Amino acid sequence: FFEQQLDAGLAEDFDLLRDLRQALDGNQFELAFQPKIDARSGQITAAEALLRWRHPTRGDVPPAVFVTLAERFGLVTRLGNWVIEGACKQARAWANAGLNMRVAINLSAQHLRQADLVERIGLLLKRHGVDPKRLTCEITETLAMENTQAAQQTMRGLGELGVHLSIDD
Repeated sequence: FFEQQLDAGLAEDFDLLRDLRQALDGNQFELAFQPKIDARSGQITAAEALLRWRHPTRGDVPPAVFVTLAERFGLVTRLGNWVIEGACKQARAWANAGLNMRVAINLSAQHLRQADLVERIGLLLKRHGVDPKRLTCEITETLAMENTQAAQQTMRGLGELGVHLSIDD
């Protein structure tokens, strides 16, 4: 049976998908950095990079909306590369300013299944002159317990690269 609401929802998704592709090409994203504080010292020791999309007409689009859309339509690699690149640039800027801080990024299950993720992260760290110890890859508890060979191999590779791994949530 035809449902008008479903048709309207699909049209909205396709409009947002078109805008998402344009946003990736047009640099409409930004990273917000949430500080991580050492409980013992009270010092900021790291910051988590949080992806934000400021749409020119829709305003702020929640990550739960656009990341889900990116995963569903095969744009998560491009989005992930954008975040990793931005995090590496920021880590380099902090190091140049004399700050001894790590930057954390979130990885999805789809990221962990990408065979070239470790290589891409390694190349971006090298390109920006960032010590791998300055990057933390956060994965959710559920994802960490997932027993897929690809995810385990990627986590092992990231550890061998020298990147920190952290369980989130």
